[in-house]
Amino acid sequence: MKCIIIDDEPLAREGMVDMVSSRNDLKLLGAFKNISQAKLFLNSNTVDLIFLDIEMPGINGLEFAKTIEDSMVIFATAYKEYAIDSYAVDAIGYLLKPILRSQFEKAVDKAFTFHKLIEEGGSKRNEMSTDFLFIKSERRYYKIQYEKILFIEGLKDYVVVHTAKDKVITALNLKAIHEKLPKKHFLRVSKSYIVNESAIDSFDHYTIYIREHEIPLSKVYQEDFYNSYISKS
Repeated sequence: MKCIIIDDEPLAREGMVDMVSSRNDLKLLGAFKNISQAKLFLNSNTVDLIFLDIEMPGINGLEFAKTIEDSMVIFATAYKEYAIDSYAVDAIGYLLKPILRSQFEKAVDKAFTFHKLIEEGGSKRNEMSTDFLFIKSERRYYKIQYEKILFIEGLKDYVVVHTAKDKVITALNLKAIHEKLPKKHFLRVSKSYIVNESAIDSFDHYTIYIREHEIPLSKVYQEDFYNSYISKS
């Protein structure tokens, strides 16, 4: 698993580096002294696991953990009183400094078990050609049937999945979520929109109408839309 360390204490950071380096199954991508540095790194890199201190200058570890969507977190702190709070952000482990090797190994093994379950689940879903999508939003996983999706709207680093009854917001970009969808049913129609072709009520040269929604059809995607949707009709 790919991991990083965030800790403002040099000795604690070095100690964690040594522990991580002792395991061949962990790949350390970076050790950062503050969250600002780590966020810059995470903007262009993905990691499976973050070893995270809590009390640091600026944003503390708990607040930062609330913003993490796709990485597991193991807290490493000198304070016992945050243990309960760590459950609220779905932390995999809670290590108290000075960290014992046995505690470290137990937390990492738990992270590997969870990581394996996620990978196996994703593989099985792909093999089975399922008819639903899992979306993580506000620490919960939502199972959304493809047929219930009307369209998907991109908003910078977030997407909004629109169904007939709900809107689910998740921290993904439009390209990433499009790759998870069956291309034969979901069409990219502009820089910011993907539509479910079965939900389309009508369209003209510049707009696709789905119920009360008007979805822009950009010139860049017009030809692909016509070739895919109209040819099927």
